[in-house]
Amino acid sequence: MDMEDEGGPFTAHTNNTGTMLGLTRPGCGALLSVSAAPGRKHPCTVEALRLWDFWVGVNTATPTRLLRAAWEAGAMPELRGYASFRTEPRFEGGRLDAHLSGPAGELYVETKNVSMVEDCAAQFPDAPSERARKHLRELMRLARSGARAALFFAVQRPDGQCFMPAWTVDPEYASLFYEALDAGVEAWPYVVDVAGDGYRLGRRLPLMKA
Repeated sequence: MDMEDEGGPFTAHTNNTGTMLGLTRPGCGALLSVSAAPGRKHPCTVEALRLWDFWVGVNTATPTRLLRAAWEAGAMPELRGYASFRTEPRFEGGRLDAHLSGPAGELYVETKNVSMVEDCAAQFPDAPSERARKHLRELMRLARSGARAALFFAVQRPDGQCFMPAWTVDPEYASLFYEALDAGVEAWPYVVDVAGDGYRLGRRLPLMKA
């Protein structure tokens, strides 16, 4: 992503493959992290973009980190009773983001970053995504086999009052989302407060019914 500061123009890395609808405006502010890893073409990574008077997190690696931090801190009741947390468990054709196990049993979680709000509803995805549909189908398979399966939506902006899948962007995903809920997949949309000094897990949003 093209950036400019007092030192002049430069390019920052972004791992967000969505449209970031309404966020990438000329002159908007950005929060960047800097990596000291050798060999990186672009040492800066875009963490958040400024919209009006708040930050919107766009780093798609953040949700899994937040989920793990919430598990370690005991900050989410949904994650209690699990003694281990493993990232990127494999399934045929891909990976999910997290597998937890412990006295409560086994739990598979796919994490998603949410940066779009329309009509006060936080929505995902912001671009058609076959990959996201594939994850839904795998979670449905796990739920139907008796495992606990869930979606963790990190809503990295403060203005959403509820959550729903983005029918106008990816109607196939939206339909699959509600099919997944009927199959027993859980959905946990949480507001994430984004600031220059880090992230803080906020309230859980209600789901809009189909």
